[in-house]
Amino acid sequence: MQKKTLSDISVKGKRVVMRVDFNVPLDDNKIITDDKRIVESLPSINKVINDGGRLILMSHLGRPKGKVNPEFSLAPVAKRLAELLGSPVIMAKDCVGPEVMQQVLSLKDGEVILLENLRFHPEEEANDPEFSKALAELGEVYVNDAFGTAHRAHASTEGITHFIKTAVAGFLIGRELLYLGKALQEPERPFVAILGGSKISGKIDVLENLFKKVDTVLIGGAMVFTFFKAQGYQTGKSLVEDSKVELALKILDEAKKKGIKLLLPTDVIVTAEISADSASHAASIASIPENMIGVDIGPVTAETYRNEILSARTVLWNGPMGVFEIDNFAAGTMAVAKALTEATAKGATTIVGGGDSAAAIAKAGLSKEITHISTGGGASLEFLEGKELPGIAALND
Repeated sequence: MQKKTLSDISVKGKRVVMRVDFNVPLDDNKIITDDKRIVESLPSINKVINDGGRLILMSHLGRPKGKVNPEFSLAPVAKRLAELLGSPVIMAKDCVGPEVMQQVLSLKDGEVILLENLRFHPEEEANDPEFSKALAELGEVYVNDAFGTAHRAHASTEGITHFIKTAVAGFLIGRELLYLGKALQEPERPFVAILGGSKISGKIDVLENLFKKVDTVLIGGAMVFTFFKAQGYQTGKSLVEDSKVELALKILDEAKKKGIKLLLPTDVIVTAEISADSASHAASIASIPENMIGVDIGPVTAETYRNEILSARTVLWNGPMGVFEIDNFAAGTMAVAKALTEATAKGATTIVGGGDSAAAIAKAGLSKEITHISTGGGASLEFLEGKELPGIAALND
C-alpha cells in the first residue's frame, strides 16, 4: 500500500489535524501507568512542530459511550505530552464547536493543542458526515498516525478524509505499512509464521491468508487442542472448539497440499487448574491426563520452534503459546520471544503483531530487540487477514 506520508508534504504555517492513539491506561488517581503510545507518536508530532506547523491532536480514550465523562478526559495525556515535549500543550474543552475553532485559529507556528476525547460524541464512532466535516474544518492538512484504530471507519479516521484534500500517514502508520506490508508482499525467505491464541475461529482468516505467503507455520496456544482432537488424541480438560474440529482437519490437509510445513506441539504443559499455585508438568500429546488442562507448549516443542525460528529470514508472531500471564505457564511464550531476539540478531526481520504477543515481549523485557512490534492488535490482525483498513485506504496514494 503506497500511501503518502508526512515526509511528502510541507506543513509550515499550516494547521495540521493529526489523529493519534492516546488510549493509554490510567490508575485510580488518573496517573498514566504506561505512556508507550504517547512516546510512539512523538516522531510525527516533532516533525510537525519542528517544521513550523500548527498541530491539532485528536484521540479517543476508553469507552465513554458517546457521553461526556470526566473519567475519560484526555487532560492527563496533555500534561504528560507537555513533559515529553518540554513545551506547553493547550488542552481543549471539546473537540468541535466555536470555542475550539477560536483556540485553533489562534495557534502560532510550532504550537500544539490536544482536543478533548472524540468519543464524548456518539457521532465519532457512527462516522457522522457533519461531525467529520466539523473536525476537517479545524485543519488544512490531515495526518493519521493511529494504527490501532485504522481498522475502524470512524469520523476521525475515515470520515474526515472526505472533507480535507491532503490526507497522509504519520510515521507510525508508515512503519506498520513498511513492515507488515513487506512481510505479506515480498518476504525474505524462509518465512516463518507463529500463531497462538485460544481459538482457531479467531485465527482462521489469518491462516488462510498466510498460507499464500509462508513456508512454515508454528502453532501454539489453546487452539492446538482442537487440532489434537481432530487427530484423535485425548485432550483432557483443555479448551477445545468442538464445532471447529472439521475445520482443523481441513487446515492440516490444506497445508499438506500447499507444501507448507505446519508444526504442532509434541509436548505440552498440563495442570489441574489455571491458577498460579497449581502444580504443572510436561506431558507428550499422546498422554494428556483426562483430569488436566493444557496451558503451554512443552520444552521439547519450545526447542523445536526455536530452531525453526532461527532458520528463518522473516518471522511473524501473532498470539501467545500459553497462559503467559501466569509465570508458571509462560515458559513457552518466553522461549519464542527469546528466539525472536536471537533471529533478529542474526539479521532476520522479526515482526510481532500487537496485542498479547506484544505484551509478552514487553513482559520479557525484549521489546527493543525485535525489528517491529505492531501498535494495533485488532488492526494488525485484520491487515494479516488481507482485509482493507478503512483508515489507511482513505489516505492519499
